[in-house]
Amino acid sequence: MPDSLPDSLPDSLPESPASPRLVLASTSPFRRELLARLGLPFHTANPETDETALPGETPEALALRLSEAKARAVAGQFPGALIIGSDQVAVCEGEIFGKPGNHEQAVRQLKKLRGKTVNFFTGLCLLDTRDDQAHVRGIPTLVTFRDLKDAQIEAYLAREPAYNCAGSARSEGLGIALIARLEGSDPNALVGLPLIALCDLLQETGLQVL
Repeated sequence: MPDSLPDSLPDSLPESPASPRLVLASTSPFRRELLARLGLPFHTANPETDETALPGETPEALALRLSEAKARAVAGQFPGALIIGSDQVAVCEGEIFGKPGNHEQAVRQLKKLRGKTVNFFTGLCLLDTRDDQAHVRGIPTLVTFRDLKDAQIEAYLAREPAYNCAGSARSEGLGIALIARLEGSDPNALVGLPLIALCDLLQETGLQVL
């Protein structure tokens, strides 16, 4: 769902020699900001992954596969590291809603989604390159949009042109005004990185957050 953030965050934090390197396989400033909240040292890397769905692949399976694919895409650069991959798919009534890219498509998306519930399904992978084990989780977030009038859609996009956000709404900004209800286990998942599940996976692989 997120698009842009002021680029004021470091690409990495200082490493601790006592723990494996932590790598975020993403160039998203939002995911970087979320991961920085844990106070752990980490690096970032561009996964450069083909995000095309496979024939017959469900949206949920797509998000899970891509989260692991992104982690594995940078694994060769970081031996002995824990690599985080994440991907999000917005789906409503069987249709995937990606990034609109322009005003016309954003208007079309929001008109189709008004009054409906969308599953922003986030795939999360923590790849342990020490043993090549991929720990994968799927976190759904159900977002019910308000029954928006055409004028409200135009007013929103004029103030916040969320053309690079899946579903055409930036929940961490003005887009929250488009939403009537949220249902999910982790509010961070909607922004792109489910920190609650990530903390569980880090602990399972021996990296303590606290």
